[in-house]
Amino acid sequence: MELRIEHAHSLKEKRHVVKSLKDRLRGKFNISVSEIEDQDLHNSAVIAAAVVSPSRAFAAKVLEAVEDEAAGLLGPMLVRTGTEWL
Repeated sequence: MELRIEHAHSLKEKRHVVKSLKDRLRGKFNISVSEIEDQDLHNSAVIAAAVVSPSRAFAAKVLEAVEDEAAGLLGPMLVRTGTEWL
């Protein structure tokens, strides 16, 4: 998930948004979540969410729900999402 946090004027403000999102997604969906890019930029973040499941259909359902939740929380700050399968 790529985020643009226009209102953040410092890394501290950005971290507040990112931590809040990560905590919410972890707690609600029991998934792994990490900021994977743009750690040095105060108005941008790339967040990865990972699900391990024997069922691809179940994992896809969870990731779709994660995207929906993130979109609801972030609104226009969420500029792009994508899925990779391993």
